Amino acid sequence: MTEPRRVKEPKWLLRKPDPEAAARLFCFPYSGCGASMYHRWPRRIGEVEVCLVQLPHRESRVREPHYGTYEELARPLMDYLLPFLDRPFGFFGHCGGALPGVELAIQLHEAGLPVPRQLFLSSQVAPQDGPFGRFLDMTDDELAVQLRELITSLGGTPDPRLVQLGLELLKKDLAANRQYHRAEPVVLPSGITVIGWTKDQEIPVDLMGGWKAWSRDCRQVLLEGEHYDFLHAPQALLDVFSAGLSPSAGSA
Repeated sequence: MTEPRRVKEPKWLLRKPDPEAAARLFCFPYSGCGASMYHRWPRRIGEVEVCLVQLPHRESRVREPHYGTYEELARPLMDYLLPFLDRPFGFFGHCGGALPGVELAIQLHEAGLPVPRQLFLSSQVAPQDGPFGRFLDMTDDELAVQLRELITSLGGTPDPRLVQLGLELLKKDLAANRQYHRAEPVVLPSGITVIGWTKDQEIPVDLMGGWKAWSRDCRQVLLEGEHYDFLHAPQALLDVFSAGLSPSAGSA
């Protein structure tokens, strides 16, 4: 008799969370990338463990189909992460990577489940003001140029085959971004920290004011740097996470 084939559990996190961590920061990848984009980040920021979210159709999950929309992505991810939401936690995402965390927070809230203590939203407009960004209207050739720049920023070499694979993923991620719009803000019990960058040419900080309608505790910080500088884990960014999540910091 043939044994039933075991279905592999999706690997939604690059590393298994530490059961001793005081708090957790779940980081979502930038459009067109996987969790390894955070390879320059520390595993811990003081008391806060950095947990890297690995989405389908990239890197270790390249054979899996794309998630489709942020709404469709949030449902299975919520089920997987629930055991790890047993202590203070936050979500971080930059540009297109911010929106999956927002939708996940909405679905957690609507289900009556634990919600992030803090949403850290970098270089992204609020959903009622989107979709927004010049990447959304670029041709394949223009997107390929951006991909080569991103691969170089990550410390890699933009091999043509790698660029082509990344382009197909990026187009699907951007399609999800284009489809995401909420006509009315959802007031979340989470705090929101809106992060802008002084030299960011993609999403100027003055376009991100719409997030104020999403939380009674919304603050904005402006950090020195360009659009991709978050990849280098600048100390000023790490300090923002510590202030918002560390239990000893007395976060609300």
